[in-house]
Amino acid sequence: MSDLQAKFDAAAAEAKQLKTKPQDDEMLKLYSLFKQATVGDVNTARPGMLDFTGKAKWDAWEKQKGKNKEDAMNEYIQLVEELNQKYGI
Repeated sequence: MSDLQAKFDAAAAEAKQLKTKPQDDEMLKLYSLFKQATVGDVNTARPGMLDFTGKAKWDAWEKQKGKNKEDAMNEYIQLVEELNQKYGI
């Protein structure tokens, strides 16, 4: 697990260094996979009507429900690699 954790941590650091900010849907996927890998299933109430960003993030995370930590980490690492190819560091 520690090897996967190290790769995940490195990918999280790389995601913050992309030359161009990824599109909103890519950012939501990054966020949701990160939360699923670090926290697990959604554990908060859905944000209120006027919190559009919060709701979008909550909904994206909710879609990952049931995914285990290792799968979420692997998908996150893969997504960061794809974004590195697309946007560069």
